This record gives sequence, structure tokens and C-alpha cells, in this order.
Amino acid sequence: MLAVLAPGQGSQKPGFLAPWLARPGVEARLRWWSALSGVDLVHLGTEADAEEIKDTAKTQPLLVAAALLTAEQLPLHDAALVAGHSVGELAASALAGVLTPEAAITLAGVRGREMAAACALEPTGMSAVLGGEPDEVVAAIDAAGLYAANRNGAGQIVAAGSLAGLEKFAAEPPARAKVIKLQVAGAFHTPFMAPAEAALAAVASGITPRDPNRVLLSNRDGAPVGHGPAMLLRLVRQVTAPVRWDLCMQTMADLGVTAIVELAPAGTLAGLAKRALKGIEIVTVNTPDDLPKARSAIARHGGVLASPVPSQDSVAVATAAGPFRPACDEGDRVEAGQVIGSVQTAQGPVEVAAPGAGVLTEWLARLDDPVAPGRPLARIGGQL
Repeated sequence: MLAVLAPGQGSQKPGFLAPWLARPGVEARLRWWSALSGVDLVHLGTEADAEEIKDTAKTQPLLVAAALLTAEQLPLHDAALVAGHSVGELAASALAGVLTPEAAITLAGVRGREMAAACALEPTGMSAVLGGEPDEVVAAIDAAGLYAANRNGAGQIVAAGSLAGLEKFAAEPPARAKVIKLQVAGAFHTPFMAPAEAALAAVASGITPRDPNRVLLSNRDGAPVGHGPAMLLRLVRQVTAPVRWDLCMQTMADLGVTAIVELAPAGTLAGLAKRALKGIEIVTVNTPDDLPKARSAIARHGGVLASPVPSQDSVAVATAAGPFRPACDEGDRVEAGQVIGSVQTAQGPVEVAAPGAGVLTEWLARLDDPVAPGRPLARIGGQL
């Protein structure tokens, strides 16, 4: 089984797109996507230095464009699974058919600009914690008033929060762990990014997503998501939610992934996979010279799943317009027909019932969110 991975922020390198511009249509594609994202992707991918492409507002659309450009050079119809790390989820969602490439690039431009703006509101940052016992590391991060923003597996967890809190945490690290300050603009994937999430939500509400056409993993919990609107909401929420790449890799192992192809700029996710997914074939695609080995891996490992991913998910949707109010909590067991919330209308509350029995795994709308008929409200059940 083949998995195709799209990397996230921090994987970019100066000039990494230059070798691709000689291929037919690539420069025109980048110029079109530049108009959508609001940044010059040709310049950023070929001439910009490391400092310029470290700018969150520029890096995020650049990375999504790079992954999609690489993918267009490969026969990915036989790739059974796709996943992306952080902003790479936008590229993965496009590869799974949830978003159009144009929608993914547009959202990446908005996401990058708004996260950069949120970083400027107060001094925050991130530090990598290498080693230590994972649960002890997370407990220490919580005790320091910080957030475990990324759990990347292979002994790597990223702490995020105020600069003062990070300095204190680094002075007293968890047992057998090393803390390394990261050169980033702020505390990504934490509540500090709430203004960016709100701005992204406003744009995403105008997009009509489709259900994925292959297994698409979510950074939220590593689970496959089979419902397009639910995935779009997850992409928005992920701006403030932790990245659980460790769980994504665990799902790949559970589903029997035998090879991965990491799209450009490749290397970061391949390195994590080498330590966490033993015995699989790993191909990194950074230049056109890497395409033959990627095509070979796709030919040998591609194809649909031998058995479909079991899915017991159901989604509760609104049948009226108005503010939504939940009546139970994530993790609660619910029965088919049970009232799980209500939509407040001028004529009174309209009850929302669970479409099936299971565990309420995720609210897709929050308290007093304005909803319209057909809006997904809750995910019930679960997947591997």
C-alpha cells in the first residue's frame, strides 16, 4: 500500500523549485497560483533566500504549491492514502479531491497571512523537545503553561507558548530530554492562533468540498476522514489544534503501508518515517531526477486497499438555521435518535438527533456558532 505525504513549514530550502521550472507548464501554473495566493511563488521558489522564505505568509502557500506541482508529475491514481503535516494537509486534501488545487492554494495564502498576523500580537515561539518519555514530556509542557503543539513521533514533541515560558522550560527540561529553540514566528497550533482560525473559517465557508476519493488522514487524531465538509472544518480547526503526526504514522502502520512518497520539498517526513515505520520503502521527491524512482515505487506499491478501511462514522447535520447549542460532550456514548443539541430559531429550539449509535468523537460546530440547514454538527462513531 502506497502513502503520499505533503510536508509542512520548516521543510523549505532556498531555490528548491528551480529545477522544476524547465518542465512544461510549471512556470505558468506557479504564476496562476501566485495570483490566488497573493505571493510571487516563482520568485520564492527560485531566487528568495532562506530568510525570505521563512516568512509564514510566504512559506505556507509556497509549500502547498510545491507539493501539488510535484504530484502533477506523478501517476497518483493508484495512491491509496494521502496525508500532510500541518499546512501540508491542504495539499493532501486537494490530492484526495476534497479541495480543488485552486481552493487549497487560496486557503494556504489566507492561512499564512493570518497566522503571521497572529504571531505579531504577542511574543510567542516554539521549541523542539527531543528524547524523554513522551507522556512525561507532555505533562511537563502542560505544567509549564505551554502547549504540546506537535507530537511528531520518533522521540520529537514541540512545545509552544510564551517566550518567557519557553525559556523557563528550557532551563528545567524533562528527564533525559533536550530542548532546542525553533526559529519560527510564533506559537503555531495553539490558542494564540485563534484570530487566524477565525479569518480562515470566514474564507473556508465559501468553499464546497467533496468527499475524499482515497484514504485521507487527519492531523487531529490520525484517523481517516471520509466526509468532505468535516475535513474542511478540521483544516480550519487545525490552526489552533495540536498536530498528531505520531498518530498519522500509527494509522499508516495499522493499515499496512509498505511505501511512502514524500513530495517536494522532501526529507522531514521521510526522516520521521525511517524511525517510526520500519521496513517500508521511502522515496523523496526533490527534483525531476527523483521522478523515475517515485514512479517505480508507485507501480510496485500502488493500488486500492486489499480491504476497505472499516468506517462506522455518521454525521449529524442541522435542519434549521440559527445559533447551535450542544447538549453533550465529545467522548460521550450516544444512541440513535438521542438529542445531542439544538438550533435556536425564532420559533423555538429545533432538536438535533444522533443519526446512529456510537461515540460522539468530534463536534463540528461550537456553542452559539451560527449554522444553516445541512451544516455538519457532529461526527459519531469512528474509524481505524
